[in-house]
Amino acid sequence: MGNCLRTSEKLTAEIVPHGGATVYPAVRLHGSPNSIFAAYTRFAVLHNAVPPDPVLAAAPPPQAPPRSAPRGGRSEAAVPVVFHVGHDVASGSRDALLRFIDLKFPDLAEEETAPPPPAESGGGKEETSLVVRVTRLQHKSMTWHLERMVGWAEDLATRGGTRAVDPKVGTWKMEVVKFGRSYSQLLEVMLEHAQMEERVLFPIFDSADRGLSKAAKEEHARDLPIMNGIKEIIKSVEVLDSRSLNYKETLYNLSNRLKSLQGLCKQHFMEEDSELLPIMEAVGLSKEEEEDALEHCFVVMQGTHGRLLKFLLEGLPPNDSMKYLDLISMCRDKERMESMLRVVVE
Repeated sequence: MGNCLRTSEKLTAEIVPHGGATVYPAVRLHGSPNSIFAAYTRFAVLHNAVPPDPVLAAAPPPQAPPRSAPRGGRSEAAVPVVFHVGHDVASGSRDALLRFIDLKFPDLAEEETAPPPPAESGGGKEETSLVVRVTRLQHKSMTWHLERMVGWAEDLATRGGTRAVDPKVGTWKMEVVKFGRSYSQLLEVMLEHAQMEERVLFPIFDSADRGLSKAAKEEHARDLPIMNGIKEIIKSVEVLDSRSLNYKETLYNLSNRLKSLQGLCKQHFMEEDSELLPIMEAVGLSKEEEEDALEHCFVVMQGTHGRLLKFLLEGLPPNDSMKYLDLISMCRDKERMESMLRVVVE
């Protein structure tokens, strides 16, 4: 399980669940604020071990010192990550700490552990291709976000700007602006995902069988004007007077366009997941070629993963979020990997 330690150099997080302190003891995570191991473990605690609505009390981490200047005579890597749950203390490898989290929160671990779904690729085997895993997880996240945006747009159209919203959301105008911001984030992720497929996955397929990805490329081109059109409608909603005659009509138009996009994307993702991606195993990439392709995926998507990784992970169940972080942690460029993983806990 790891070694018990009495002291550590820096406190990076303290988590106390709302209304659950008598059942779930306070969780404290110690380690260098610049340690990617500490960031990964903290994410696991927040998303796997702690009930909803946790209170996270942590002082802002200090500015990262130069890597060549270790703090207090110890390198960043030498600062151990120490995990406290009540009076129990543990440290060790990443896997050891994750097992410790599951041990200390068994009820929550059981809630998260559902029977695995049937394998989507042929042969009843779990998908082994790294780039296919990344692609499937991104499809799952974008599907969730699209569903959320469709429901939100339906609610906006129903209210039509004539009724006050939840004060926590703000005024009607503030909610519309937040809606537009959320859609812009989703659009950015979807566009970069399409670029990733066109620059990494599709060339691999086409090298094995010319024209194999033709239909998927055509669907990307088909959906782009629709996605950009929705963005323009949102801009109209933001500037129109909510009392104008065509305001509610514009909201219904927005809702219907989003439903259409959702249907197209759902079909597109389903076809790729069931027909195109399983062929990756038959392509027969070597281990090195797989790792190169995975690296290239994150290079192409470094724009969103440098700013919107949290947004992407919000669309995944906790276990899938951890799987995605595991894939990021396989990056050969450790500086890029660390910059992405730190985003999720900042």
